Amino acid sequence: MATPATKPVFTLPFIANSSSSSQPSTRYSRLPFRRSTTSTPVSLKRFRSYPSTPSHPSLPIKNATKTIESAETSSVLSSVGGTGTSSRKTKPTILVSEKLGEAGLELLRNFGDVDCSYDLSQEDLCKKIASCDALIVRSGTKVTRQVFEAAKGKLKVVGRAGVGIDNVDLQAATEFGCLVVNAPTANTVAAAEHGIALLASMARNVAQADASMKAGQWQRNKYVGVSLVGKTLAVMGFGKVGSEVARRAKGLGMQVIAHDPYAPADRARAIGVELVPFDQAISAADFISLHMPLTPATEKVFSDDTFEKMKKGARIVNVARGGVIDEDALLRALDSGKVAQAALDVFAEEPPPKDSKLVQHERVTVTPHLGASTKEAQEGVAIEIAEAVVGALKGELAATAVNAPMVPPEVLSELAPYAVLAEKLGRLAVQLVAGGSGITSTKVVYKSARDPDDLDTRLLRAMVTKGIIEPISDSFINLVNADFTAKKKGLRISEERVAVDAPPGLPVLSIQVRLSQCGFKIWKRCFRWRHKHRGWSETRCPPFDTGRIVQRRREPGRKSRPVQAG
Repeated sequence: MATPATKPVFTLPFIANSSSSSQPSTRYSRLPFRRSTTSTPVSLKRFRSYPSTPSHPSLPIKNATKTIESAETSSVLSSVGGTGTSSRKTKPTILVSEKLGEAGLELLRNFGDVDCSYDLSQEDLCKKIASCDALIVRSGTKVTRQVFEAAKGKLKVVGRAGVGIDNVDLQAATEFGCLVVNAPTANTVAAAEHGIALLASMARNVAQADASMKAGQWQRNKYVGVSLVGKTLAVMGFGKVGSEVARRAKGLGMQVIAHDPYAPADRARAIGVELVPFDQAISAADFISLHMPLTPATEKVFSDDTFEKMKKGARIVNVARGGVIDEDALLRALDSGKVAQAALDVFAEEPPPKDSKLVQHERVTVTPHLGASTKEAQEGVAIEIAEAVVGALKGELAATAVNAPMVPPEVLSELAPYAVLAEKLGRLAVQLVAGGSGITSTKVVYKSARDPDDLDTRLLRAMVTKGIIEPISDSFINLVNADFTAKKKGLRISEERVAVDAPPGLPVLSIQVRLSQCGFKIWKRCFRWRHKHRGWSETRCPPFDTGRIVQRRREPGRKSRPVQAG
């Protein structure tokens, strides 16, 4: 039986320069791992193969002898959803289900086989997706759970050419380990400009006056508008587009307030905008511009009750998502005069019915979802999403990933080699487990000289999770579904940060993986050790806190005696 262990620690200290000429200490050189000469700070390479350990009921180990890959073949980049295409004999297949700019298509064709199939039904999409590695959509294609089920694990990346991802089932994507990326920056300015265009045209009745003129009428008195200068604009959603709208509205002489529960107040103050509560924003505003995502919390948030709280004669612009407005309630507010005018670029159903009373309303200005429809934005979105999808298929961490740890590019670059070790520590830990109740609780301890606010450990935590879960799971585990799978299997992972003195350029001095309430066992065949022997018995890990392993050597004609291995 394996000896129970309390809080065992698997840790290796980092060195600042892996190419140093200093030799590793005897303690580490005697363990069955050696240092690598790769560019990563520390690499664990296994050069002996152990038989599988017995499985345990909590997390059955399907293959405890999975090779702990070297940094060259199992880097942090391959854990996002890509499969390391450099070793693949065939090009990946990329399905583009809606029109994409030619510049983006050219990037995709240089990397893989591109299938441009537009206007697919859900049934046709499910049939095609089984042979595709990536899917690129805009807002018209619904990527549902059925699509991910039909892919049977082959689909690695879904790229949304645009900002909103409400047409993609993120929960299903996460469960199936499929990375979802979007293109949030390329069309930001175009959407903001369209919002301002609707704001101004609505205030001056441009669309109605144009239609009247083309009908042969001359009605100057009917289309008297209102000025923007000095009016209060409430920006509902202070993200990329919302903040750009606020900047432009300030240039028009408007007083701008905003509501966003997640926006930092200092960023709003930097452009002269005050963040206020929801009710205060809608009650004080002359104009309301919507830039919030469609979520269960924001669906039909502009309802009868919300319109009642508004100033009489308020005007609404929506270039975000149609579902955030209850369209029947807006129609009632327009008819009652509570809302003077509305300018809509998006609708709950697109395209809206031809007999829609809201679209036909005289005081409503409508456009067919043109927020990102400029030549520059279309090309920019195509290039941005193509680069994100190609990078993900190569195994690179995408800064625009929606359902994976959102880590800034500079942090990715800094932590990439540490992430390699984090995964390998998780793999090492799970290979030492045998019998008992299995792994139920894991703590990851980081020793660093940095302030906790300056050390983003989400990537490292995800990599430890991947290293622990993948050897004991039937499915492929990556950063996308690692946490989900751990939670599903009842594995609790916590983090602790310990402040230490270290060189300022070193973000992490060491990473420790502590497992609680589980037994440990390693089975070894005969391999050369410093001591001459003919065989080794079962290796046990007694309670320890230093990561040292005690082995028991058995020699013919003698009683076994412990030999410290490290």
